[in-house]
This record gives sequence, structure tokens and C-alpha cells, in this order.
Amino acid sequence: MGSLAAGLLLALGASPALAQPRAAPRPRAYTRSAHLMGSAFTFTAVSADDSLAWRALRAGLRETWRIDRLCSYWDSTSQVVKINRLAGIRPVVVDQEVYDLIQRTLKISQLSGGAFDITFASSDKIYHFDKTEHASLPDSATVHRSIRRIGWQKVRLDPATHSVFLPEKGMRINLAGILQGYGVRRASEIMKKMGISGGLINGSGDVYCWGKQPDGSGWRIAIGDPARPHTVSSWLTVSDLAVVTAGNYEQYFTVGGKYYGHIINPHTGYPATGLRSVTIICPDVELADALDDAVFVLGPEQGLALINRLKDINCTLITDSGQTLVSKGMQLNPYHSAAPAAVAQPKPKS
Repeated sequence: MGSLAAGLLLALGASPALAQPRAAPRPRAYTRSAHLMGSAFTFTAVSADDSLAWRALRAGLRETWRIDRLCSYWDSTSQVVKINRLAGIRPVVVDQEVYDLIQRTLKISQLSGGAFDITFASSDKIYHFDKTEHASLPDSATVHRSIRRIGWQKVRLDPATHSVFLPEKGMRINLAGILQGYGVRRASEIMKKMGISGGLINGSGDVYCWGKQPDGSGWRIAIGDPARPHTVSSWLTVSDLAVVTAGNYEQYFTVGGKYYGHIINPHTGYPATGLRSVTIICPDVELADALDDAVFVLGPEQGLALINRLKDINCTLITDSGQTLVSKGMQLNPYHSAAPAAVAQPKPKS
């Protein structure tokens, strides 16, 4: 977009005494997109300073890329891969940042009764989420066997050495359930410190916004309708909040017409059922990123009960039957054709 700042032009030969002060530049939104952490990220900065905005966007992007390299499940040089490679062999000394992040995930596991569990990566791959109809689910013995190494309680942390140890060979951790949220949080912190007073970062369903849009209004965030992909079911206007959505309508298979999504219950080994979409709203995008998976696994009743116990955290859920449920502090605006759709509509996380 071109700059909206405008200055008054002096007529040729006009007296300097008649010159008017130049109007202050008006803020506008600058946007940059990138493929990070296996997903599409969009960074938006609101500023009246072109140079500052572009520097901040580059800094936010670089920080997210750095975190991806540090904690990736796939990058052979990451510290997470090293932890997994040495499972059952010896502890791995990691950066304080990685140690602290893993420690926070274990606290969320405890809070959710194990519904969120980074050791889910220890499970055997027995499902194919190919959006097709399958004849049946795997047999119960196969499912039970697939989760035998899962268990967040097994992860051993040593605060004295900042080491992480997985005691069983074949155990693995994967921070995918929280890493995008952490990346968005760190990127936004850096952009704020650089002087960006308003912005929005969308990490493929993990949205955090702060400040205002260029016109002074809040950020309008849309929540998708699982029954009709690429459409909006409701929206809300927020600032200084995270809105994080997880859904099972991007990666799934069906059996007898019933949907089975890619979010696995670590206790049972079966895909979590009962919900099509979970949206968490809270000030901390990292926490919201983990809680949406936890609520998905817990299901409608237990999931709502968990959120209703937590301060300053709300959620909206869409059940398998299409019913919309909200936590006790949540207010949504149902979408209809009269409401303008100038919104950020995040895809559910993969």
C-alpha cells in the first residue's frame, strides 16, 4: 500500500512566511508473509515509519525462524531432535530457553490431566488422515500398543544442568502443539520493543494482535465454520489478545460417516471426538496454542470446565453436531451478510 502521509505544496514563489507545517505521517499497515514451522505465517506492523515497519517485520520473521531451527521435530540440527536421538541413552544439555519451554509444557500437561502431552510423538503411526472413508478403525490391540511409550510424567528435567532425558528408547517429544504460539509470542515481543505499537501475527491459526489498526479500530478476528469450509461462523473484535483455533476438518478420515481428526487422545490412542473446532482467547498466545489441543482431547464438557476454571481465558467450541458452546466470559458476534468481513480468518492448525 502507498503512504497516506501528505504534505502541503507551496506555490512557486510563495513567501516562506506563508509555509504551513508538514502534516505528520499517518500510520498504515505493513505486511510480510513467510513459510515457517511448516505453515503459513503473516506478520503485520502498524506504523507511520516505513523503515521501522520493515525492520520490525524482518526481525519478527527472523526470530520465528530461529525458534523453528532450535526446536524443530524435523531439523536434524535441532535440540529436540538430539533429545529424541539419545532417548534411553543419556540426558541432553539444552539451552535455557528450550529447557524452560519444555518445563512449561509439562505444567500444562499436569493442568490438563495429560490431555496435552508433548510425548505424543512416541506413538506409532497407525492412522492416515487422507479425507477419505475408511472401512474401520485399527483394532484395539494395535491402538493400545501404539501409545505404550507416551507419558509426560516420564520426561526428566535436571535444573542444575539444564538437561532433558527421555528414559525409554523410542520415546520422542514434539513441541508442535505449542511451538507456533511460542514463535508468535517471541516475534511480537521483539516487534513491540522496536516501537511497533500495533500489529497482528497469524501463525496458521495462532493469531496474536496488539494495539490498533491504522484507523484506530480494534482487530476483527473471524472464526471459521467447520460445516462450510472457507466461511465464517462468528467474529469478535480484540486487542492485546490471542485467538487460537484448532480444527479437525483439515486433516481427517471417516468411518461410517463419522469424522476422525488428527488430534489424538494420548490416553486412549484414538482420535479425539466430540468437537470439530476449538478457539481459545487469552492474553498469552503460547498458552492458548497448548490449551486448544487440550480442550479438543477433553471434549465439550470437560474442556469447558477446564477453561471456566482459568482466569482471563475464554473459548468457543463447535461440536460434532454443529452446536456452538462458549465459556462463561465469552461473547461472540454471529456472522451474517450485513456484517462486513474485513477480518483475519485463521485456518485451524495442522
